[in-house]
This record gives sequence, structure tokens and C-alpha cells, in this order.
Amino acid sequence: MATSYQKLTSNNNVRIEVLTYTPANGIGERHIMVHATNPLQTAKAQIEDVVAAYNALQKDTLNGYTPVFCRYFLSDAANQSELLTTTLAQSKQTVATSIVEQAPLNGCKIALWAYFVEGATCQPSTNGLNVVKHGDYCHYWGGTRTLHEGNSEQQTYQLLNEYAHQLEAEGMTLEHDCIRTWFMVQNVDANYAGMVKGRNDLFDQHNLVPENHFITSTGIGGRTADCSELVQINTYAVKGLKDEQIKFLYAKDYLNSTAEYGVRFERGTYVDYGDRRHVFISGTASIDNKGNVVHVGDIEKQVNRMWENVEALLKEGQMGFEDLGQMLVYLRDPADYTLVNRLFEEKFPNTPKVILLAPVCRPTWLIEMECMGVKEMKNEQFKPF
Repeated sequence: MATSYQKLTSNNNVRIEVLTYTPANGIGERHIMVHATNPLQTAKAQIEDVVAAYNALQKDTLNGYTPVFCRYFLSDAANQSELLTTTLAQSKQTVATSIVEQAPLNGCKIALWAYFVEGATCQPSTNGLNVVKHGDYCHYWGGTRTLHEGNSEQQTYQLLNEYAHQLEAEGMTLEHDCIRTWFMVQNVDANYAGMVKGRNDLFDQHNLVPENHFITSTGIGGRTADCSELVQINTYAVKGLKDEQIKFLYAKDYLNSTAEYGVRFERGTYVDYGDRRHVFISGTASIDNKGNVVHVGDIEKQVNRMWENVEALLKEGQMGFEDLGQMLVYLRDPADYTLVNRLFEEKFPNTPKVILLAPVCRPTWLIEMECMGVKEMKNEQFKPF
């Protein structure tokens, strides 16, 4: 198995990071981050350059790989979303796509994270999810889903209820087959509590309770172009997994159960296949095993405690930072970007990452990160990825 990292440039206005996982036998995976780098360009020019670079990558570096999930990060969704969707429509690609206002903090207007799988087929299912087929599994990715009516509690409940019905139509359940969710909440300081209440109420109906388990997730600030859409969800589920292939990560010496402070998500999940292990780490901040915010007011110390927590979760899954394919980093205060960017570049120079303006659910948390990774593992009792 080989993991390789590349930094590429396009037109001097775009920087590209590519992390490639190439197993000795089996299916390869790639994460890419595409960053606009010229803040003097118009939004239209930046969007067109990023999309053009992404399309060129698929014909060259990513030839033979299928995009299965894309998330575009915009600095001003109200003014940029239509520009982006118009540009994307020309590509005519079938891929689960998320568009969210979480401003890239390098001063530009757009960045992109995309996940690719070698030799996969990707097509819309009959009920709105995108299904990725390869081997003996079907992977269901859901891009931007929102509602216009109701408060954040009502929108969250209804979005999750609709998603549960989508899974049931495909022969799956929320509690068994959903691996990962993301909740982007407009004005998170005001609307996060409603999102949590809506999720808890829906989870009660699916036995996603403290005595059982939850779903790995990120709940973070973010919005769409429509100010009535208070919550956006993205989702990932896998059909064909056995119960014993899915394990949850706790790192109890470092972190407490989220249920202890009224929310319901797992700190992390790993999924074993016959030839590899996938890991998904939820949004993780500077918190201790009593649920307290650690190092209030000190961004550098919060960064280091956050890293300790993520490392402990990864270690519990027999993985490390070197196994990560991507990182999304969320800051409340853009004034912290210069320091945080330096710290991340020094520690993780070869991991695709993007640092975004997206407030965390507690004002005293200055930073949060999430990540996804893969490691070669031989599990002969399971089918390969």
C-alpha cells in the first residue's frame, strides 16, 4: 500500500492538494482540496478557475477515479451560489454535492473538498440520494438538503425524518446503516439548540439513545443562499455492512459521552472492510472528559488540546494522523487564521486541509476540526471495499 501527497497549481490562481491511497490490491481512494488563491479576482473568476481546475484534474491526475462527494465552501452564498451552480451545470456530473457558506480563511471566495473512488459507478437513486456501487457494497451519499419552513428544531426533525424514509426505501435504516452526518446551522449561536432538540426527538424514534449508540456527526455554523433555510444536512450510509464491521470510538480518558451534555453524536466511527479500515472523526474541539471547554480564550492551547483528542480517537481505532486523507478546520474568529494556519502547516504539511470561518456550537470554543481517513487492514471475515 502507498499513500502519496501532491501539491499542484493551476493558472497561478488555484492551489490543489491531492492525497492518494493506493492499496497493493483493490480500489484506490483520493481526497482533493482545491483552493482559490488570488483574492483580487472577482467571485465569478475564482469560481470558474476552481471548477476548471477540478474538471482538468479528473481528465488527468484523477483519470479512472469517480467523484462521489463534493463540498464547495463559499464566502457569500447569497451572491455566489447561483454563479457556482450555473458553472457546475456545464459539467453535467452525477455526484452528491454540498454548497455551504463557510468562508475559506485565506481571503478568497471559494474552496472545494472532493472524495474520489477508483472505478466506481455513481448515479442518483430513485429517491434523491446518490448511490456509489463497487464490490459488494452500495454507498449512499447525500448532498445539500434543506427546508424553507419552520424553525431549526422543526427543520432538523423533518430533514432527518425524510432521510430515514429514503433509507428505508433502499432497504436500510438510520440506526444501522447511516455512518456519517453533517449539520450546517445558520446563526449557530441562536439555532443550534433547536437543531439538537429536533435530532434528539427523531433519534428517540429510531432507538438512537444513550443505551444504544448515535451517529458520528458535525454540527457547525454554516448557511445557504436562502435565509429561511436554517439547517443543511449532508449524509453518508452504506448498504451491505454487518453489525461487527461498525465500531464507535470514545477515547474516554480524553472525552465524555456527548449525551452527558444533552446532544447525541458519536465522537468517531470506524468501518472495517476486508482490505481496509475507514475512520470518520466528528467535529472535535478543546474539551475534557467532563464535557468542559479547556483553555478558554487561548487559541494555541485549544489547538493542541483538540489535536490530543483527535489523536486519542484515532489511536483507539489503531490509526494515526498519518492515515488521514483530509481535514476540515473551523474557526470562530478569522483573526486566529494566521496562527492556526501556521500550526497546521507545520504539523500536517502533507494532509489536504482547509480552514474555514464557521463558529462552533459553544462561543468559548474557538476552533473545531473533523477528518476522514483510511488504513490497510486485513479482515478476512468481511468482503473488501
